[in-house]
Amino acid sequence: MSARETSGAPARERPLSPHLTIYRMSRYTLLSSITNRATGIVLSFGQLVLLYWLIAAASGAHAYARAAAVLASPALKLGYALLLAAFAYHLIAGLRHLVWDTGHGLDRRQSRVSAGWLLVLSVLLAAGLIAWLLLPGASAR
Repeated sequence: MSARETSGAPARERPLSPHLTIYRMSRYTLLSSITNRATGIVLSFGQLVLLYWLIAAASGAHAYARAAAVLASPALKLGYALLLAAFAYHLIAGLRHLVWDTGHGLDRRQSRVSAGWLLVLSVLLAAGLIAWLLLPGASAR
């Protein structure tokens, strides 16, 4: 039974969603997609640190001072650097997806080039953020 027979309207060809059986991902697209998802997960766990800081700030001066001492540890500063790198990658990858949503940059060559730019721009942004926020004397600049 055709679509016309069941609904009375003419059958239309509908686009297929680019799931894995139709869309063959190149290694660049696959790696950038997996990395984008991983950075999203890392950022989700980073929100727990932010939540701890906010709860401490709302709990009074003593709780905030204790949280500030914990959050200023060198081990957590390394964690902040990883969070900034994840943020930079996820931000640039999100902008890349916005460009893809316009229908541009979808062919294999363009995807490979944009994956390279994604890596370069996210490393530069992460390095800039880390230098600005975490290096000694950063607040004096």
